[in-house]
Amino acid sequence: MERIYVGMGSNLAAPVEQLRSAVEALAQLPRTALVGVSTFYQSDSLLPGQPRYTNAVTALDSTLAPLELLDALQAIEIDQGRERHERWGPRTLDLDILLFGNRLIDESRLKVPHYHLQARAFVLYPLAELAPADLQLADGRHLHELLAACPFVGLERLPQT
Repeated sequence: MERIYVGMGSNLAAPVEQLRSAVEALAQLPRTALVGVSTFYQSDSLLPGQPRYTNAVTALDSTLAPLELLDALQAIEIDQGRERHERWGPRTLDLDILLFGNRLIDESRLKVPHYHLQARAFVLYPLAELAPADLQLADGRHLHELLAACPFVGLERLPQT
């Protein structure tokens, strides 16, 4: 089993419900156990004119291979109405593999650690809720250093319901 962190985001079609449904789907993946779910956060879109996003991170333990998991995540996205029209466009659901055990992955379809992880407060702060305080990424960076360099700006913790 490897510990995998998956980032989740939605800004269309009842985003909180989209994330809750995604968590349920992740819990049903074969050879995978859902270990934890962060608080849900709202964040501004990276592009102007889009609705705010609801974001969270989940922790999974799995024996799935990286591309097997990626395929399963993309199937969940499609099941929840994801359509890919424009890069960084609004979406019903986005599921991204942030970290996959202690692996560095550089495939055409998958880069791990997730690119721009260090610049995305909406990923780092929920990740920090689930990851060990001394987490070192496979590329040598430490989570606490990334957090120190990425202020909690534009984020709002949503109340637990």
